[in-house]
Amino acid sequence: MSDNTLSARLQDRFPTHSLRCVEALGETTLEVPATVVVEVMTALRDEPDFEFKQLIDLCGVDYAAYGAVEWETESVSGSGFSRGRQAGQDAKAVRNERRFAVVYHLMSVTRNQRLRVKVFLPDDAFPVIASVVDIWPAANWFEREAFDLFGILFDGHPDLRRILTDYGFVGHPFRKDFPLSGHVEVRYDATKGRVIYEPVSIDPRTLVPRVIRHDSRYGAVAPNDAGDKADG
Repeated sequence: MSDNTLSARLQDRFPTHSLRCVEALGETTLEVPATVVVEVMTALRDEPDFEFKQLIDLCGVDYAAYGAVEWETESVSGSGFSRGRQAGQDAKAVRNERRFAVVYHLMSVTRNQRLRVKVFLPDDAFPVIASVVDIWPAANWFEREAFDLFGILFDGHPDLRRILTDYGFVGHPFRKDFPLSGHVEVRYDATKGRVIYEPVSIDPRTLVPRVIRHDSRYGAVAPNDAGDKADG
């Protein structure tokens, strides 16, 4: 009996495209090389074995700090507005070989199936990928959002410009190396009668960290103690 699962059909259809298919938690994820994304996406939409007519979502991902530990720390500051971990303190340095990816969520109403397609971009300094607007017109605003927040360029997009941030905004706020406080702050200047931009005056830090404390207060409860507490 032949295997007719979605993963099997994908592997049979694209044997020479270096695709990687993963089944986890009841979901199927297909990793596609950026060079063949248009070819593969067109087949996923049009061919009767798939019929993914709907693009549910498209987003960018920055794996620059993937796996880094941000909240676990051995010590915290004891002064200031609130005790907090200073930026960079005890943080685990992680550098992933592949930084930027575009993730597509597809749906087939005919087959009642969903598929996640992940495409890693080959150039971190100039992340670019072919647009799928001609395949799914709904990708128009999704690709603009990924461009605005991650700086990912979509070749062939009809109107690639910012969609959420200001026209004069510098940088891409969802990149992992972008400071949480930003680079500039905005306020209204009554003297000048207009909104002005100034360098940000906030020192970035992570507040209320999960501190690892090695003492008896956080140790395992002894069996006798547990029984006493239950009886009381």
